[in-house]
Amino acid sequence: MKIAFIGLGAMGYPIAGHLAKKYETLVWNRTFEKALAHAKEFASKAVDLAEVAQADMVLTCLPTSLEVDEMARRLLPYLRPGTLWVDHTSGEPEMAKKTAQMLQEKGVSYLDACLSGGVAGAIQARATVMAGGSAEDFARARPVMEAFAAKIVHVGPLGSGHAVKAVNNALLAVNLWALSEGMLALVQQGVDARLALEVINASSGRSNVSENLFGQRVLTRQFPNTFALGLLAKDLGICVSVLEAAGTPAPMLKQVREFFEIAKREVGSAEVDHTAVAKLLERWSGVEIK
Repeated sequence: MKIAFIGLGAMGYPIAGHLAKKYETLVWNRTFEKALAHAKEFASKAVDLAEVAQADMVLTCLPTSLEVDEMARRLLPYLRPGTLWVDHTSGEPEMAKKTAQMLQEKGVSYLDACLSGGVAGAIQARATVMAGGSAEDFARARPVMEAFAAKIVHVGPLGSGHAVKAVNNALLAVNLWALSEGMLALVQQGVDARLALEVINASSGRSNVSENLFGQRVLTRQFPNTFALGLLAKDLGICVSVLEAAGTPAPMLKQVREFFEIAKREVGSAEVDHTAVAKLLERWSGVEIK
Protein backbone atom coordinates (compact mmCIF):
# COMPACT_ATOMS: atom_id res chain seq x y z
CA MET A 1 0.00 0.00 0.00
CA LYS A 2 1.20 3.49 -0.85
CA ILE A 3 0.51 6.24 1.71
CA ALA A 4 0.79 10.00 1.19
CA PHE A 5 1.13 12.42 4.08
CA ILE A 6 0.50 16.17 3.74
CA GLY A 7 1.52 18.52 6.55
CA LEU A 8 4.78 17.89 8.39
CA GLY A 9 4.14 20.03 11.45
CA ALA A 10 4.91 19.23 15.07
CA MET A 11 2.66 16.15 15.05
CA GLY A 12 2.63 15.32 11.36
CA TYR A 13 6.40 14.97 11.08
CA PRO A 14 6.81 12.10 13.59
CA ILE A 15 3.54 10.45 12.53
CA ALA A 16 4.67 10.30 8.91
CA GLY A 17 7.94 8.86 10.21
CA HIS A 18 6.11 5.97 11.88
CA LEU A 19 4.18 5.32 8.67
CA ALA A 20 7.40 5.23 6.64
CA LYS A 21 8.61 2.33 8.76
CA LYS A 22 5.69 0.17 7.60
CA TYR A 23 4.54 1.56 4.24
CA GLU A 24 5.83 3.25 1.14
CA THR A 25 5.22 6.83 2.27
CA LEU A 26 5.11 9.95 0.12
CA VAL A 27 5.43 13.28 1.94
CA TRP A 28 4.54 16.82 0.92
CA ASN A 29 4.85 20.04 2.88
CA ARG A 30 4.30 23.67 1.99
CA THR A 31 7.94 24.25 2.92
CA PHE A 32 9.41 21.59 0.66
CA GLU A 33 12.76 21.55 2.48
CA LYS A 34 10.95 19.97 5.41
CA ALA A 35 9.73 17.16 3.17
CA LEU A 36 13.28 16.63 1.93
CA ALA A 37 14.55 16.51 5.53
CA HIS A 38 11.85 13.96 6.40
CA ALA A 39 12.83 11.80 3.45
CA LYS A 40 16.44 11.87 4.57
CA GLU A 41 15.58 11.00 8.18
CA PHE A 42 12.87 8.37 7.66
CA ALA A 43 13.41 7.09 4.09
CA SER A 44 10.07 8.51 2.98
CA LYS A 45 9.83 10.13 -0.46
CA ALA A 46 9.40 13.88 -0.91
CA VAL A 47 7.07 14.45 -3.89
CA ASP A 48 5.04 17.10 -5.67
CA LEU A 49 1.25 17.26 -5.30
CA ALA A 50 0.51 15.43 -8.52
CA GLU A 51 2.42 12.40 -7.24
CA VAL A 52 0.68 12.61 -3.83
CA ALA A 53 -2.55 11.79 -5.65
CA GLN A 54 -1.16 8.43 -6.76
CA ALA A 55 -1.33 7.08 -3.20
CA ASP A 56 -3.98 4.62 -2.06
CA MET A 57 -4.54 6.66 1.08
CA VAL A 58 -3.94 10.39 1.58
CA LEU A 59 -3.45 11.65 5.14
CA THR A 60 -3.57 15.35 6.03
CA CYS A 61 -2.54 17.13 9.23
CA LEU A 62 -2.98 20.87 8.65
CA PRO A 63 -3.81 23.88 10.84
CA THR A 64 -7.45 24.33 9.76
CA SER A 65 -10.23 22.75 7.71
CA LEU A 66 -10.00 25.61 5.22
CA GLU A 67 -6.48 24.53 4.30
CA VAL A 68 -7.64 20.92 3.97
CA ASP A 69 -10.42 22.01 1.62
CA GLU A 70 -7.98 24.09 -0.43
CA MET A 71 -5.63 21.13 -0.67
CA ALA A 72 -8.48 18.86 -1.78
CA ARG A 73 -9.38 21.32 -4.53
CA ARG A 74 -5.76 21.46 -5.72
CA LEU A 75 -5.53 17.67 -5.79
CA LEU A 76 -8.99 17.00 -7.24
CA PRO A 77 -7.88 16.83 -10.91
CA TYR A 78 -5.30 14.15 -10.02
CA LEU A 79 -7.13 11.99 -7.46
CA ARG A 80 -8.22 8.50 -8.45
CA PRO A 81 -11.55 6.83 -7.56
CA GLY A 82 -11.15 4.47 -4.61
CA THR A 83 -8.67 6.69 -2.78
CA LEU A 84 -9.32 7.19 0.94
CA TRP A 85 -8.62 10.64 2.43
CA VAL A 86 -7.97 10.59 6.18
CA ASP A 87 -7.87 14.04 7.76
CA HIS A 88 -6.04 14.37 11.09
CA THR A 89 -6.59 18.14 11.27
CA SER A 90 -8.44 19.56 14.30
CA GLY A 91 -11.12 20.96 12.07
CA GLU A 92 -14.73 21.98 11.59
CA PRO A 93 -17.48 19.36 11.17
CA GLU A 94 -19.49 21.33 8.61
CA MET A 95 -16.48 22.19 6.47
CA ALA A 96 -15.41 18.54 6.59
CA LYS A 97 -18.80 17.48 5.24
CA LYS A 98 -18.49 19.92 2.33
CA THR A 99 -14.98 18.71 1.53
CA ALA A 100 -16.12 15.10 1.75
CA GLN A 101 -19.00 15.75 -0.63
CA MET A 102 -16.66 17.35 -3.16
CA LEU A 103 -14.25 14.40 -2.94
CA GLN A 104 -17.08 11.87 -3.18
CA GLU A 105 -18.01 13.25 -6.59
CA LYS A 106 -14.56 12.05 -7.71
CA GLY A 107 -15.04 8.65 -6.02
CA VAL A 108 -12.78 9.52 -3.08
CA SER A 109 -13.89 8.61 0.46
CA TYR A 110 -13.22 10.83 3.47
CA LEU A 111 -12.67 10.18 7.16
CA ASP A 112 -12.23 12.94 9.76
CA ALA A 113 -9.82 11.41 12.26
CA CYS A 114 -8.64 13.98 14.77
CA LEU A 115 -5.59 13.38 16.94
CA SER A 116 -4.96 13.85 20.62
CA GLY A 117 -1.99 13.06 22.84
CA GLY A 118 0.18 16.00 21.88
CA VAL A 119 3.61 16.00 20.30
CA ALA A 120 4.88 13.47 22.85
CA GLY A 121 2.13 11.04 21.89
CA ALA A 122 2.94 11.46 18.21
CA ILE A 123 6.65 10.84 18.78
CA GLN A 124 6.00 7.78 20.95
CA ALA A 125 3.38 6.37 18.51
CA ARG A 126 0.79 6.63 21.28
CA ALA A 127 -1.61 9.15 19.76
CA THR A 128 -5.36 8.92 20.27
CA VAL A 129 -7.58 9.00 17.17
CA MET A 130 -11.28 9.93 17.20
CA ALA A 131 -12.74 9.21 13.78
CA GLY A 132 -15.96 10.17 12.03
CA GLY A 133 -17.19 8.57 8.82
CA SER A 134 -18.47 5.27 7.51
CA ALA A 135 -17.66 1.99 9.26
CA GLU A 136 -16.14 0.68 6.03
CA ASP A 137 -13.74 3.62 5.66
CA PHE A 138 -12.79 3.38 9.33
CA ALA A 139 -12.03 -0.34 9.00
CA ARG A 140 -9.85 0.37 5.98
CA ALA A 141 -7.92 3.17 7.71
CA ARG A 142 -7.49 1.54 11.11
CA PRO A 143 -4.50 -0.72 10.29
CA VAL A 144 -2.64 2.30 8.90
CA MET A 145 -3.43 4.44 11.95
CA GLU A 146 -2.20 1.67 14.23
CA ALA A 147 1.32 2.58 13.09
CA PHE A 148 1.18 5.73 15.23
CA ALA A 149 -1.84 5.49 17.55
CA ALA A 150 -2.48 3.53 20.73
CA LYS A 151 -6.19 4.37 20.97
CA ILE A 152 -8.39 4.48 17.87
CA VAL A 153 -12.14 5.00 18.23
CA HIS A 154 -14.85 5.32 15.59
CA VAL A 155 -17.02 7.93 17.33
CA GLY A 156 -19.80 8.37 14.76
CA PRO A 157 -20.77 9.68 11.32
CA LEU A 158 -18.80 12.15 9.23
CA GLY A 159 -17.87 15.24 11.25
CA SER A 160 -18.00 13.43 14.60
CA GLY A 161 -14.24 13.23 14.95
CA HIS A 162 -13.91 17.00 14.61
CA ALA A 163 -16.77 17.55 17.06
CA VAL A 164 -15.31 15.28 19.75
CA LYS A 165 -11.87 16.86 19.36
CA ALA A 166 -13.33 20.35 19.73
CA VAL A 167 -15.14 19.44 22.95
CA ASN A 168 -12.03 17.64 24.24
CA ASN A 169 -9.88 20.72 23.67
CA ALA A 170 -12.51 22.94 25.25
CA LEU A 171 -12.22 20.81 28.39
CA LEU A 172 -8.44 21.27 28.23
CA ALA A 173 -9.02 25.02 28.16
CA VAL A 174 -11.43 24.87 31.11
CA ASN A 175 -8.95 22.90 33.21
CA LEU A 176 -6.03 25.15 32.30
CA TRP A 177 -7.83 28.38 33.08
CA ALA A 178 -9.46 27.10 36.28
CA LEU A 179 -6.25 25.61 37.66
CA SER A 180 -4.36 28.83 36.94
CA GLU A 181 -6.96 30.85 38.85
CA GLY A 182 -6.93 28.44 41.78
CA MET A 183 -3.16 28.22 42.02
CA LEU A 184 -2.81 32.01 41.99
CA ALA A 185 -5.17 32.27 44.97
CA LEU A 186 -3.27 29.59 46.88
CA VAL A 187 0.14 31.15 46.25
CA GLN A 188 -1.20 34.57 47.27
CA GLN A 189 -2.17 33.02 50.61
CA GLY A 190 1.29 31.56 51.20
CA VAL A 191 0.82 28.02 49.88
CA ASP A 192 3.77 26.39 48.12
CA ALA A 193 2.66 25.83 44.52
CA ARG A 194 4.48 22.51 44.14
CA LEU A 195 2.97 21.11 47.32
CA ALA A 196 -0.49 22.29 46.32
CA LEU A 197 -0.10 20.59 42.94
CA GLU A 198 1.10 17.40 44.64
CA VAL A 199 -2.08 17.30 46.73
CA ILE A 200 -4.38 18.15 43.81
CA ASN A 201 -2.83 15.36 41.73
CA ALA A 202 -3.65 12.87 44.48
CA SER A 203 -7.19 14.22 44.82
CA SER A 204 -10.41 14.66 42.87
CA GLY A 205 -9.35 17.93 41.21
CA ARG A 206 -6.59 16.36 39.15
CA SER A 207 -6.56 16.53 35.35
CA ASN A 208 -4.11 16.18 32.49
CA VAL A 209 -3.33 19.87 32.97
CA SER A 210 -2.42 19.39 36.62
CA GLU A 211 -0.63 16.07 36.18
CA ASN A 212 1.38 16.87 33.06
CA LEU A 213 1.25 20.45 31.86
CA PHE A 214 1.31 22.66 34.90
CA GLY A 215 4.34 21.22 36.66
CA GLN A 216 6.38 20.82 33.49
CA ARG A 217 5.57 24.20 31.95
CA VAL A 218 4.25 26.71 34.46
CA LEU A 219 6.19 25.85 37.61
CA THR A 220 9.42 25.41 35.63
CA ARG A 221 8.73 28.74 33.84
CA GLN A 222 9.71 27.07 30.56
CA PHE A 223 6.42 27.27 28.60
CA PRO A 224 7.74 25.21 25.64
CA ASN A 225 5.82 26.03 22.49
CA THR A 226 4.17 22.75 21.46
CA PHE A 227 0.51 23.79 21.07
CA ALA A 228 -0.13 27.40 20.15
CA LEU A 229 -2.61 29.50 22.09
CA GLY A 230 -4.13 30.60 18.79
CA LEU A 231 -4.87 27.00 17.81
CA LEU A 232 -6.59 26.30 21.12
CA ALA A 233 -8.66 29.46 20.66
CA LYS A 234 -9.55 28.19 17.18
CA ASP A 235 -10.67 24.85 18.62
CA LEU A 236 -12.82 26.67 21.18
CA GLY A 237 -14.51 28.50 18.32
CA ILE A 238 -15.25 25.16 16.64
CA CYS A 239 -16.61 23.84 19.94
CA VAL A 240 -19.01 26.78 20.20
CA SER A 241 -20.22 26.01 16.65
CA VAL A 242 -20.86 22.41 17.72
CA LEU A 243 -22.74 23.59 20.81
CA GLU A 244 -24.86 26.02 18.81
CA ALA A 245 -25.68 23.36 16.21
CA ALA A 246 -26.79 21.04 19.02
CA GLY A 247 -28.84 23.72 20.74
CA THR A 248 -27.84 22.48 24.19
CA PRO A 249 -27.08 24.75 27.17
CA ALA A 250 -23.35 25.47 27.48
CA PRO A 251 -22.73 28.70 29.42
CA MET A 252 -19.34 27.58 30.79
CA LEU A 253 -17.79 26.41 27.52
CA LYS A 254 -18.98 29.52 25.70
CA GLN A 255 -17.53 31.73 28.45
CA VAL A 256 -14.16 29.95 28.34
CA ARG A 257 -14.04 30.60 24.59
CA GLU A 258 -14.35 34.32 25.36
CA PHE A 259 -11.58 34.08 27.98
CA PHE A 260 -9.18 32.59 25.44
CA GLU A 261 -10.04 35.14 22.78
CA ILE A 262 -9.16 37.85 25.30
CA ALA A 263 -5.96 35.98 26.22
CA LYS A 264 -4.92 35.73 22.58
CA ARG A 265 -5.19 39.51 22.24
CA GLU A 266 -3.63 40.29 25.62
CA VAL A 267 -0.47 38.18 25.25
CA GLY A 268 0.29 39.84 21.94
CA SER A 269 0.89 36.65 19.96
CA ALA A 270 -1.24 33.68 18.99
CA GLU A 271 1.94 31.64 18.55
CA VAL A 272 2.88 31.32 22.25
CA ASP A 273 2.16 28.04 24.02
CA HIS A 274 -1.39 27.70 25.33
CA THR A 275 -0.11 27.45 28.91
CA ALA A 276 0.93 31.11 28.60
CA VAL A 277 -2.57 32.00 29.82
CA ALA A 278 -1.17 31.29 33.30
CA LYS A 279 1.35 34.10 32.76
CA LEU A 280 -1.46 36.40 31.68
CA LEU A 281 -3.42 35.70 34.86
CA GLU A 282 -0.20 36.25 36.85
CA ARG A 283 0.14 39.66 35.23
CA TRP A 284 -3.44 40.55 36.02
CA SER A 285 -3.04 39.51 39.67
CA GLY A 286 0.54 40.64 40.28
CA VAL A 287 1.37 37.18 41.65
CA GLU A 288 3.72 34.55 40.22
CA ILE A 289 2.85 30.87 40.62
CA LYS A 290 5.87 29.41 42.41
